[in-house]
Order: sequence, then structure tokens, then C-alpha cells
Amino acid sequence: MSSPASSDFDAIVIGAGHNGLVTAAYLARSGMRTLLVEARSDVGGTAASEPFAGATVNICNCDHLTFRTTPVVEELRLGEFGLRYIDVEPAQHNFSWASAAEGRGWSHHHDLEATLDDIGTHFPSQVDGYRRYARAAMPAIEMVFEAAAEPPTIAGLTRLALRRRLSGASTLMRWSRRSAADVLRSFFSEDAIAGPGALTGPMVWGISPETPGTGLGALPHAMRHVGTVGRPVGGSGQVPLALLAAFEAAGGTLRTKSAVDTIICSGERVAGIALVDGTEITAPIVVSACNPHDTFLRWLRTPPPSATDLVRRWKGIHHDEGYESKVDAVLTAPPVLRGFDRPLGPTTAIAPGLAEIHRGAGMIASGHVMDRPGMLVNVPTALDPSMAPAGRHVFSLEAIYTPFGLVGGWPGSQEPRRWLEAFADLCEPGFLDSIIEWRAMTPDVYERDFHLPAGHATSFAGGPLAAFRNANPELTKYETAVDGLYLTGAATFPGAGVWGASGRNCATVILEQRS
Repeated sequence: MSSPASSDFDAIVIGAGHNGLVTAAYLARSGMRTLLVEARSDVGGTAASEPFAGATVNICNCDHLTFRTTPVVEELRLGEFGLRYIDVEPAQHNFSWASAAEGRGWSHHHDLEATLDDIGTHFPSQVDGYRRYARAAMPAIEMVFEAAAEPPTIAGLTRLALRRRLSGASTLMRWSRRSAADVLRSFFSEDAIAGPGALTGPMVWGISPETPGTGLGALPHAMRHVGTVGRPVGGSGQVPLALLAAFEAAGGTLRTKSAVDTIICSGERVAGIALVDGTEITAPIVVSACNPHDTFLRWLRTPPPSATDLVRRWKGIHHDEGYESKVDAVLTAPPVLRGFDRPLGPTTAIAPGLAEIHRGAGMIASGHVMDRPGMLVNVPTALDPSMAPAGRHVFSLEAIYTPFGLVGGWPGSQEPRRWLEAFADLCEPGFLDSIIEWRAMTPDVYERDFHLPAGHATSFAGGPLAAFRNANPELTKYETAVDGLYLTGAATFPGAGVWGASGRNCATVILEQRS
């Protein structure tokens, strides 16, 4: 797949989120003349950090776990470009709304036995169930992490299962046929254990934990015993900044404020892109690290006959609306949960019970927010003081099941203030008075400022088994029906969060085909 001499570049990557940056960096490192185009003025997308009220805040949550299970940091030598991690231990604090009101919580530790001891303090009846859960789930998570390190194929997953002597494979197969709620109920009877498990799984995916086939959404508790949660010094945005430095050091070219208008095809293959300002840039390879609906339905305006089925399929795929919001605040003092003597540096999950989460999922379509939504709260400056001036603290509150189509609309809504007040009710007095300045990043803001249609970033939540039964193969194979057009990003395997594996896998496919 040699590049025509007349092409402006060997490859163009659309979208400088962290997956687009990863793909572009690997391509540039291989010697390909690579252009990275980004509609915004900065790189990183929702994995970035930005200034606010004299401090640094993260666009989305700051915990990195899956990214650290990949070889990306070492292979791209990101440490040489300034990336440093703080290990987060405990990895996470966990409550139900009811247990938080009583000051009864528990913490994830990387060490399983330390976690069991912690659970035993307030929830002794749950210790045996958690041990059984971990025994089943940890080998499955190990298999997921290993499977994510390469493009998923039936042959590759079969070899992996045999190499691991089927350890983890049986859990993946059995749980994938059940609902996450059913899996969690089979181990836990307390909302304080099951609720946070559903919050960090199906609730983050925007679906009910009772949905059939969501059983792998019960795995996140175990992830913190297999991987190590970390935070980049200076904020989550240090990852895209280090990736950009690695990309440019390898000879890559970045072009910001360059929104794409068209993916140009010539015959059966891609030929380049046209920007909204009319500029045309040619390349025999184009990688979209953006929403597949935009890629195939907005930009691919004259697809070749080979893409007829591809376009038809994506016209029939519903695009979901956003359901996550985030409040950022700068404080004079960190909040303290009543009856809980641990600082809120690690993320604190405050979850409804399974029945309430199921009810809340149904409220999304009607544009209403639960009285007590799922919350992920942390104080990044408790672990990284560099993110705020002396005497100041950064506070982050993510609220889940907050629909894009809110009744009455988000501008002027009192919902974000209500979340702060609900959290304040769980704290020692003074939290609200400590707020110097705050803002709400609601789904309409994510649409307006981050080019996420309806405030939603399409995420792939199928797990490695989707390679066996995936109706949209471009999401797991990264190549499309248009010769030279590839896909990466959160919508492709392995999806969601700051992971970067799909960016690396996409580059692997391209480079193998060129060799």
C-alpha cells in the first residue's frame, strides 16, 4: 500500500482526542508522513484539562487505569515527554446514598485482602460474596486487558483463551448472557456494594443494569485489583500533551481549528479530505477518530459502491443522546463526608440501589433527572496540589443519568446546583460556603464545545466477545468497506474511558497492511 508520490501526506487522522493522537503517533513513528487535524484549538478532546478560576480542571474524570495496562506509555516513550503518574491508593471509595448518610462506606484497594478487610468493617455479610466475585471476575478482567492489546479476532481470542487455560473465558461467556444487575445480585445483597458496581458499569454506559447481555458491566469492581489507578501529574490532559509531543517529535504535523467537511473518495478508495474552509488535502489513508455517524453519514458524501451496505447500516443505527454531566469547582477547603475519616482524593462513588438505577434509566427518555443521581466525586488537589494555587482545592462531581433532552432545557436549569446541595447534605458543614467559583459541563455544553452530537460520545461496550458476533465489523477490525478509510476512538473496541488501545490497534492494522 505505497503512497502516491503526488499525495500531500501518507496518512491523515481526523480528531485529536487521545485515540487519534495514539494512532497518529504510531504512524508517524513508523516513518509515514502523517497529518492530524482537529476542529478545536486544542488537542485531547474530553481527555484534556483546561484552566478554570485560576486552577486546572479535567474535562472528564481524572482516573486512568486501562491506559496504564497498555504498552503505549513505554512504546511511545511518553515519560520522556513529561508524563508522570501518581498511583491512587485506595483506588476508590464506595457508598450507596443510604450508607453515605450514615457515614458507612468502603474502599477499593489494589490488594484484594485489604479490600475485604475494609468491606468487613461495615458490611461483614458481604465479604464472602465479594471474595467469590473476585475469584470469578479477576481472571476475566486479566483476559480483557490482554485481549485489548491487539485487534480482536476469533483466532486471536481462541489462542488467548487456550494460553490462559480458559481462565476467565468461562466468566466472560456466562456473564455476557446475563444482565449486570443479575450478576451483581448473585454476589451482593447490600446496595453499598452492588450500587457502585452498577454505577461504574451500565450506569456510565447510559443503560439499565437490568438490560439483558450487560453482564460484563459487573466487572469494574475487579478492575481495581488487576490494574493500578493513576493520575497524571498536572491533570488528565498531560496524556494528550505527551502524545502530541511524541507525535511531533516523530515528524507528525498537527493542524488545529480545522473542521472536516468531506472525506474524499476516488474510485473505490479514499483520496483525502476537504476542510470546511475549502482546503483539500490528499492522502491514501484516512483515519477517523470521531463519531462513526459523522464519519459515514456526514463526511463520506460520495461513497463508492463498496460502501453501500456500510452507509445503509449506519443510517439505521440510532445515535444516543448524552446523559453525563460534570460540575467543577474551586474551593477554599476540601469537603469532608460525615462519619468518613478518609480524604476524598480518590474518586468517591455515591450510587443509588439497583432498583433506583433501573428506574432512573427509564427517566432519561422523558427528560427527567433522578432525585439522587449516581455521582462520582473527587478532589484532585488532595493528591496533586500542582492543579491549584496554595490554599485552593479543585472539586469534581460527575452526575450520571442527566439527559441531553432535559425538560425545560439545560440553560438556566437549577439541576447542577441541586447536585451540589445533595452532596453538601452528606458533608460536614461549610462545603457550599467553601465554593469560590463553579461551572456545570452539561450534555448541551459537550455538544457545543466538543463536537459531540447530542452531547454523547459513542462508546463501544461489547467486550472482546463482540469479535464473534458483531454486526458492525469496522468497530472491531478498524478498517472499513472503503479502501484506505479506517476507524478508531471510543466507538471502537475496546471503547470508553482513557484507554488508548483502539488507537494503537488501528495503527497496528494499518502498518501490517502496508508491510
